[in-house]
Amino acid sequence: MDIWLAFKDLCLAQPLLGLTTCILVLIPALYLILACRQTQRTTRIRGPQGTSLVFGLAKTVVDSNITNELYEPWAQEYGPVYKIPHALGKYRLMLWDQKAISHFFARDTWLYHHTPFNKIILPIAIGRGVMGADGESHKRQRKNLNPAFNAAAVRSLTSIFQDVAHKAVIAWDAEIESNRGTDGAVIDVQQCAGIGILSHDFGALDGNGSDVEHVLNAFSASVDPSHSLFILGQTFPCIMKLPWPRTKFSQKLHLTVGKICQEMLSRRRKEKETGGIDERDKSCLGLLLKAEESGETVGLTQQEVLDEARILLLGSFETTAGNMYSFNKRPWAFIELGRNPDIQTKLRNECLDFGSTPSYDDLTNKLPYLNAVVNEVLRLHSPVVEVPRAATEDDVIPLSEPLYTADGKFTDHICISKGTEVVIPLAALNRSVSMWGPDAKVFKPSRWLKEDEGTHEAGDMPHGYRRLMTFGNGARMCPGRLFALTQFKTVSFILVRHFMFEMADGAEVQIVKSLGLLPRPSVVGSTEAGCSVPLRVRRYEV
Repeated sequence: MDIWLAFKDLCLAQPLLGLTTCILVLIPALYLILACRQTQRTTRIRGPQGTSLVFGLAKTVVDSNITNELYEPWAQEYGPVYKIPHALGKYRLMLWDQKAISHFFARDTWLYHHTPFNKIILPIAIGRGVMGADGESHKRQRKNLNPAFNAAAVRSLTSIFQDVAHKAVIAWDAEIESNRGTDGAVIDVQQCAGIGILSHDFGALDGNGSDVEHVLNAFSASVDPSHSLFILGQTFPCIMKLPWPRTKFSQKLHLTVGKICQEMLSRRRKEKETGGIDERDKSCLGLLLKAEESGETVGLTQQEVLDEARILLLGSFETTAGNMYSFNKRPWAFIELGRNPDIQTKLRNECLDFGSTPSYDDLTNKLPYLNAVVNEVLRLHSPVVEVPRAATEDDVIPLSEPLYTADGKFTDHICISKGTEVVIPLAALNRSVSMWGPDAKVFKPSRWLKEDEGTHEAGDMPHGYRRLMTFGNGARMCPGRLFALTQFKTVSFILVRHFMFEMADGAEVQIVKSLGLLPRPSVVGSTEAGCSVPLRVRRYEV
């Protein structure tokens, strides 16, 4: 009240000049008062010091190889919740505490929404589908998509996954045959892509590159997450609308994938009109069109149907399912098998001993070592590094252990204000020594077998799929996890029975992660020209 009285007296004393002066003084004063009140409502959190007055630690934490090594030591030094300085004085709140993480995921899409930065870049690249939705919109869209990914739907796709794998066997056999007289064939597993979730063939197994592949490769080459403009864009998101290379490639990707999806949807609509499709069609496209007919109140709008199709097509090409095998540009499984011949041999023996091609239920329950290898690849090579969200209102986050604050006090909860950016470091949690033991950084499938179970209390571990954070958790937990797992297991089962793999440049070769839509591996200083991840492939002879 005293501020407003002083403001009134100044304005009356010198109406014109006084008004201008008061406005110039009052605006900063009000900003400081609001900032002070916000500080009083929030817990003062400790954290590492920034290395730059402008960028804080933003240029350091964009490198996932570095952050995996930094996040846990910071948690040990500053506590299970700490803040990281970002650009222009902003900060990000990192959650390492399991109770805090569970609280976060229970409120994701409702209290915690996409950050302003993601709300701009996601529609530019992939549209306004379920991936970018929050609240009721997310719930409605997710409800319409879930039937396409349940166990019954994925079980019906197993034969398609087998066909894709056998297609790869034929293609690789031909490659090996053409290299007779040499020691097998060197194949760049980064450049193989198969059939996506919407049954669209990307053509790489026939030697034909797709438009999507070309755009994604160009997009990856254009991305520099440490670029100053990219970092400042997270503080001033509108920068991302400027016509710089990343934005142009995002728009081209949006149009290219949208065109493919539009053609598939149009073709499916015509087939449905002419009675060429069973009314009980449970395919992804069939369910999307059924949701479109239900109306936008409970179903999906025509634009949402297109955006969901775009996300599904890109998802099967570039995201979680792709993390597991070469078809979708994620050759981490082959890299690990090539580096660990004993593990590869043990996996092959299990697959050969099983005999016939496994069914969906067999893949789930009767191949324990295959399941262990799959889980370990998922643990060490999460395609999504972290999950950032912005609080839409003030929140009180409970903690499982006391936190020592910047005020010199201990607390069993923290208070955050509206607008605070909260981050869950998925990849770092998957590699945490405190959660997975001293060998957390080692590729060790045996940790998933019964003889290695019980090394940690359940309360110390994450609460995602099989205690992994790879698929996320809560309302946004990856809907396609069963699809991804089944596809990975089916293809791996068939390929490991037919071929032996090793790194063309040796098991100790250095591999770094470059960024596309998601991290991609590439070999440093490869002797194989034109190959980013060269793998030497030989036929397995009994």
